[in-house]
Amino acid sequence: MNNTRPLIAMVGLAFVVVIGAMAGTAANAANPTVGLGTAATYSILAGTPSITNTGATTIDRDVGIHPAASITGFPPGIIAGAVHAGDGVALQAKSDLVIAYDDAAGRTGSVVAGGTLGGKTLVGGVYNAGGVTLGLTGTLTLDGQNDPNSVWIFQATSDLVTASTSSVVFINGGSPCNVFWQVTSSATLGSGSSFVGTILAMTSITLDSAVNVQGRALARNGTVTLINDHFVTSTCSAAPVVVIPPTRPPFTIAPGATPTPVPAPITTFTPAPAVTPTVAPAATPTTTAASSVTPTTAPTAAPIAAVPTAAPAAIAGTQALPSTSTSDPSDPLTILGVALAGVGIILLRRPLIRHP
Repeated sequence: MNNTRPLIAMVGLAFVVVIGAMAGTAANAANPTVGLGTAATYSILAGTPSITNTGATTIDRDVGIHPAASITGFPPGIIAGAVHAGDGVALQAKSDLVIAYDDAAGRTGSVVAGGTLGGKTLVGGVYNAGGVTLGLTGTLTLDGQNDPNSVWIFQATSDLVTASTSSVVFINGGSPCNVFWQVTSSATLGSGSSFVGTILAMTSITLDSAVNVQGRALARNGTVTLINDHFVTSTCSAAPVVVIPPTRPPFTIAPGATPTPVPAPITTFTPAPAVTPTVAPAATPTTTAASSVTPTTAPTAAPIAAVPTAAPAAIAGTQALPSTSTSDPSDPLTILGVALAGVGIILLRRPLIRHP
């Protein structure tokens, strides 16, 4: 009987490991990201009366406004994406913004004491200002805990104000695409600050000079004001496209899309056997041989050109976004737990060896 105690302990440990792995996955599912819909392709969205810029602001994605149509200051500012001023495309993005805003505002989380974020290190979760202005002076550190799916939602029950030279930084992973700032009133980012995430503001958003934003400034009803600022949003907008292929091994799925050109060479190969027959001695074969030469060269050239083009696309997709395999059944902890449980059960079922 004493021999069974270590085995029972092993089985118990296995179940603890499995339950721990499942709990981690459940925690991720409990705080999903905020879906932006068509608003995901925008760096700037505004309502009325305008979007205004002063100086050499650079924006790498779309800019839109609705119901107003006034966008000024470009140039000298540069917009790398599309511009939608008062059109139906901007209206759809604004509708999706409302849905995203309501989603973020409806989450339940913990209250940030005094609404002060500076000097804090926060893991993924929902953080509420508790009825006061949500402020950032100094550095806010977001700890991703090595989980690329960590999501942070900050709820400013009044305004959001960041001081000059303040910053938001990551440790242990994390993505700007999964940081959201729901602002009940307006947001102001101080000069020279570095900001991360998507601002979902009810009214207006103002950026002082030389603010670096990895994310978006999306205002439902008011204006967006810019001064020599810099937006990088492209990594976020690519996420919905790249997230599924990298999580489905094998990674030869991307090359699998290129086989469409391959059937053409294969069909040209079928005449080749017809050319091989003994008809070669005749005078006509010389012409057929010429035609047979072209297929052989054409197929060899086509596959070689097609393969390299597919390979970089797959690699680029994999690098664009980390794998979202935290909920994958092949999680290492789950495998370890199942293995330990299996070994323990097998040993328990073996007949005990009695020593004289």
